Amino acid sequence: MKNPGDHILTELDRMTEHSVYGRVTAIVGLMIEVQGVEGELSIGDRCRLIGRGERKVMCEVVGFRNERALLMPFGTLDGIGLGSRAEISLTDPLIYPDISWMGRVVNAFGEPVDGQGPLIKGPKPYRVHAKPPHAHERQRVGGKIDLGIRALNAFLTCCRGQRLGIFSGSGVGKSTVMSMMARHTEAEISVIGLIGERGREAREFIEDDLGEDGMARSVVVVATSDEPPLVRRQAAYVLMAISEFFRDQQKDVLCLMDSVTRFAMAQREISLSAGEPPASKGYTPSVFAELPRLLERAGPGGVGQGSITGLFTVLVEGDDHNEPVADAVRGILDGHVVLDRAIAERGRYPAINILRSVSRTMPDCNTVEENEVINRARKYLATYEDMAELIRLGAYRRGSDGAVDEAIHYYPGIEGFLSQTIEDHSPLATCYDELRAILGMQVAGVDDDAAPPPQPEQPLPPPPPAPPEQSPELSPEGTSDLQVEEAVVEEPVQSMGEQTLSAETLQQLNSIE
Repeated sequence: MKNPGDHILTELDRMTEHSVYGRVTAIVGLMIEVQGVEGELSIGDRCRLIGRGERKVMCEVVGFRNERALLMPFGTLDGIGLGSRAEISLTDPLIYPDISWMGRVVNAFGEPVDGQGPLIKGPKPYRVHAKPPHAHERQRVGGKIDLGIRALNAFLTCCRGQRLGIFSGSGVGKSTVMSMMARHTEAEISVIGLIGERGREAREFIEDDLGEDGMARSVVVVATSDEPPLVRRQAAYVLMAISEFFRDQQKDVLCLMDSVTRFAMAQREISLSAGEPPASKGYTPSVFAELPRLLERAGPGGVGQGSITGLFTVLVEGDDHNEPVADAVRGILDGHVVLDRAIAERGRYPAINILRSVSRTMPDCNTVEENEVINRARKYLATYEDMAELIRLGAYRRGSDGAVDEAIHYYPGIEGFLSQTIEDHSPLATCYDELRAILGMQVAGVDDDAAPPPQPEQPLPPPPPAPPEQSPELSPEGTSDLQVEEAVVEEPVQSMGEQTLSAETLQQLNSIE
């Protein structure tokens, strides 16, 4: 049990030595100008506005103009006006995570929002805007991690410390895939961030999708879409800070964030309000500078630390997978999983498009035998998809191409393998054997030879081309060019116009000199 005196000493250490004050001189939209704090503030610092009725609003410095600090609030500006006092805080934004936070739901400030009482503060502070670890201090990516989803375990294997992006349009199943991974993964801790999502979906995700078992070993950070952009952006940073705490406890952490696009949109709102010019599709340059600072915080830890396996969803606008945010995130992460709306519309979930998805730890993380079965299944999928339109229209005739016939034969089994319900848990160890059985390959560890795959039907020989019609032409000497095979026939007849000539008549014509 902790000594109560330790908490008192910790709180005393957190207190600042002095306070600095300024005054509000202008408010335009969500942008607040504060004067009288020259030389006391820098980008990212915090201050507290004191309004009517002693109402306090926390703000963050986002820029400077004409010797005035530009602030944006973490809440509404009700009661704040010209002359309101701006109380400057000289401490960095910090949180104090603890192992007892497992099973709890917190907001962007590390405060509980689940109605289960206060949180225990840990002894060590963690900076909200921490820098990513240095490249040479990190360990290499570890072994495979079981995510509980067959399509990911087999075709897009993820390793400890890897960072994957899940790219999808709206309503294709990103949140469902996240809940399946959080519920079935073998990772010790899951830290889940719902950034800028619908308010009504937070409780549904926690109670229905995540469930009691998944929530028991998870920490959920929530910032809904109606909250100010600073809150949505900070929730993503707090998510990474909590993950770093558990990583430092030598835990293998699964960090799930939904979604990076909402984080980018929040940063865009902040930058445009501060006067930064837009670049690609309205996104400012600072958006593309913040993305690697956030995403690089996930990954393997240093010596004596655990790892943070990051899975980040990306909401692609208009199903355009080459839009600016998706393109930038794809270049930062170690792989991408594409959820296809066309696959979801035909009822196969998770709607993962295997051919358009990549895990950059493959094929090195697999054995030769595992790569062999994965490559064969991918070949069948690619062959079938190339001919899918002709097959569905009935324009392809079975037997025309042996490779296509094999793909048609194995395609239903592979599709069944990729389909999975939310409650279905498929361990990593069994995925390859299941796929081998579907493809008729020998299952690893079985001595008896497996039944060979059914041979495709032999293509039928094409019909011989019909000989061109030749009319009998007489040579100058009066002889005919018609030739009759010297074979035994039963009175064949040949039609010439309206006359019918017997075989004897033809022989007589040919004997004429």
